[in-house]
Order: sequence, then C-alpha cells, then structure tokens
Amino acid sequence: MTTDRTARGQVRADERTLRTQRRAVTLGSALREFVRHPTPWMIAAFLTAAVIARLVVGGWAWTDALVPVLMVVSFPLSEWLIHVFILHWRPRALGRLTLDSLLSRKHREHHRDPRDIPLIFIPWQVLCGVLPVAVVLGVFAFGRVGLGLTFMITLGALGLVYEWTHYLIHTDYKPKTALYKATWRNHRFHHYKNEHYWFTVTTSGTADRVLHTNPDPDSVEKSPTAKNLHAL
Repeated sequence: MTTDRTARGQVRADERTLRTQRRAVTLGSALREFVRHPTPWMIAAFLTAAVIARLVVGGWAWTDALVPVLMVVSFPLSEWLIHVFILHWRPRALGRLTLDSLLSRKHREHHRDPRDIPLIFIPWQVLCGVLPVAVVLGVFAFGRVGLGLTFMITLGALGLVYEWTHYLIHTDYKPKTALYKATWRNHRFHHYKNEHYWFTVTTSGTADRVLHTNPDPDSVEKSPTAKNLHAL
C-alpha cells in the first residue's frame, strides 16, 4: 500500500511540476530541442525522399489509400509488440554469447533515467539498419513500386509521430487536451508504477485494453523493477 502511494505520488509530483513549470516549456521550445537530435532528421529525410519518389512514380490506385489506413489502425498493436518483445527483452545466454540488442540495452537505460533526453529517442544506429530494410520491403514486397512508396511514406510519418509523442511525454510540457493527458499519464505509470502494463506510447487504452495491459492503476502494485528492468 505504501509503495502504491509512492508511485501515485510520483505521477502527481510530475503533474505538479507541469503546473509550476521548472522551466517554461512550450511546443515551440520543445520542438527546438527535438530537432537537435539525429533520429527525427533521419526519419524526416526518409519520409521526404519517399514522398518525392512517390510523386515521380505516379500510378495511383485505391490500394494507396488502403495501406495507410491499415498501418494506422495496426500501429498501436505494433507498438505493443515491439515494446513487449524487443524493448523489454530479457538478455539470454547462448553458450558464451549473450543475446541482447542495442535497442533493448538503451531501453533499459531509458527506464533507469526517463528524463535523460537522448535516451528517449530511437538509437540512430538502429535506424541505420531499419530504414534500408524498409526501402527493400517497399521496393520488392508490394508488387508495385508506387504502393511500396506509399508504405514508406506512412511508415516515415508514423515514425515521426512516435518520436515526437514519446519525446514530448518525457518533457515538462503541460498536457492541454484530455486525449494527450491520458496518453501522458499512461506512459508515466509505465515508468513510475509498473513496467508490465501500459505499453502503447502514442495512444492510450487501445492495444493495451485489447491485450489486458491497461488496468485500473489503483489495482496495480508498484513494481520494484520499474527503473531496473529484469533487476539486472
């Protein structure tokens, strides 16, 4: 009960911080910090190149509207799966080899210090591998290059939305809408109360609700490993 009150107190303290503003954080000042980091630029360059290539290729069809719809609808589930099975991967020994990706290691560091801004972003080294794979998929996996470029455009846009939302949640920017406040609060509970719940980042109560990881915070005990994943 005491630890539960401590966790809720941490979230309330963050909310008080937002009200008192340790420093004035506006969307403009948040954006200025956001663009100082490499991965938003990498994703933006990928998105811009895909848009230009799509306009050059042409050949639009109804499936160019279907692909973005399907990707947006499935994005919360994709976030959930990546968060659970990749970001929260528990290192495993295979003989003398330890299976532990850079993404998982960086995410554990992020949990240890959720206010360390560089750790909020997708590691640029990971994007150096992901973006070329996305290009290969776009060119060869869709049967039509134009449709593959539509896939890449949507992926780039979703990537920017993810990076911006995750970054903003971890700043002192004050939520001004009920939807964003719910998203902000869910992610704060993931970090400060129990890392086994609230896995979506850009939405609240979507995939988490379907997959039963969106409990009433009052019913969940504070995890002793929220800031030390797997107690490593």
